Amino acid sequence: MRSAADAISPLVDNMMMVIKGCCPCAAEQEEDVEMALREALANAVLHGNQQDAGKRVYVHCRLELCGELSVIIRDEGTGFDPNNLADPVDSANLTSTHGRGIYLMRALMDDVRFEQGGTEVHMRKSLSRRNGNHR
Repeated sequence: MRSAADAISPLVDNMMMVIKGCCPCAAEQEEDVEMALREALANAVLHGNQQDAGKRVYVHCRLELCGELSVIIRDEGTGFDPNNLADPVDSANLTSTHGRGIYLMRALMDDVRFEQGGTEVHMRKSLSRRNGNHR
């Protein structure tokens, strides 16, 4: 994906169309997955690549039919330390206009971890009806 904010929605819309088509049981988790994807891609474009048009964001998605969704989003930035983030629910940060993306991703997905010095985010979500982790 090109490193531009206006490229995020078309990509997420296409991904969600595929997810919905392949896994109708994902309906209960659709909004969670969509928001987590948007947040991860926005972080890659805005923070990772600094909206540098010469850089790309790479997306790898694996979907097991009505099973598990795994997504890896990689940017070409310098990375960051995910353990050194301000707590967005701390009273001192409640009025901040940024800093909630990773918090949301972690709340909405079953597993979120950062690799390659923070340039890759790995997210996983079970889409099976038999899983008790529905929102």
